[in-house]
Amino acid sequence: MPSAASRATSPSRRRRTTRPLAAAAVLPLLIGALGGCGYGSQKKTDDTGSSALPAAGGKKVDGLDKVKVGYFANLTHATALVGLRKGGQIQQALRGTKVAPYVFNAGPSEIEALNAGSIDMGWIGPSPSINGYVKSHGSNLKIISGSVSGGVKLVVNPKKIKTLDDVKGKKIATPQLGNTQDVAFLNWIASKGWKVDAQSGKGDVSVVRSDNKVTPDAYKSGSIDGAWVPEPTASKLVAEGGKTLLDESSLWPDKKFVITNLIVKQSFLEQHPKVVEAVLRGSVKTNAWIKANPDKAKAAANAALKEETGKPLPANVIDPAWKSIQVTDDPLASTLNTEAEHAVKAGLLEKPDLKGIYDLTPLNKVLKSEGRPAVSAAGLGDQ
Repeated sequence: MPSAASRATSPSRRRRTTRPLAAAAVLPLLIGALGGCGYGSQKKTDDTGSSALPAAGGKKVDGLDKVKVGYFANLTHATALVGLRKGGQIQQALRGTKVAPYVFNAGPSEIEALNAGSIDMGWIGPSPSINGYVKSHGSNLKIISGSVSGGVKLVVNPKKIKTLDDVKGKKIATPQLGNTQDVAFLNWIASKGWKVDAQSGKGDVSVVRSDNKVTPDAYKSGSIDGAWVPEPTASKLVAEGGKTLLDESSLWPDKKFVITNLIVKQSFLEQHPKVVEAVLRGSVKTNAWIKANPDKAKAAANAALKEETGKPLPANVIDPAWKSIQVTDDPLASTLNTEAEHAVKAGLLEKPDLKGIYDLTPLNKVLKSEGRPAVSAAGLGDQ
């Protein structure tokens, strides 16, 4: 089996799925207890020949041929979906340095790829970011920007669950043991005074770990009564007759919490700071364009999803899903710290030292050049 690094540099067709990563090499989730569960596959969108990808042109930044970036084919990765496509701001900022996008199904496999050097940067959720930082004792990654806030909902079968109290005794899905939504749901359960064993998911509520791809089918079959999931899975469930019982944003101050941030391999940041700054500049400009052109941005994101998954989302799914997410350059650092505290409370993580997980110096440099105020690391930066 070729190494992750060799797969990253080998020739490929426009899109392909690599073989599963060796189980022994996979970075565990928060407590490393997924057992035999797989993390999903990794796909590379070829950097030579896809009409959806922009062409590099001009002088290479830092003399680098290409920068390898990861993300999910998910609306909560809107910055990447829009900014990496043809005409996108990220390639424009990189000029002659080619952007090579890789699509992942789950955070742990993206963290492994970052560790192996298969990617240099990536959009990813807070829980795998925390886990990757803690597992490496603060040596493998930095969070350098925010990306998206919100876009997570508790959707239930209205025939079985009519109030929040009715969730007790029911089967509710989350995407993975220890992932960002799983931690949030376990914390919400605890706030209700109910007891659930985090490992098994058994207790006053049955927490069923289910891949987002199969959750709608599980809901239709009746094997789950609802799900605490990100968009667009939440809106897919609503389209199947589900009811949104709770929007997670209602549980956070100002209704904002980090769901996606941008990370970089520390060694890459040290060796190619100008490339990192260019990606950040493209990300900031992308988010500004999304805010100024919401309908066009929604269409661009849906076109990207069609490119990656084979079909676009129907209007009754993408319209409500798009409204529930907010792009943001601010990493909302205080909410990441709170999410770590939730994981500790659930027994999924020993109390971590997150000092230094952020390096917002490059981002604040870009924001200053755009005439915008600096953002805060909430005491979790290097300084």
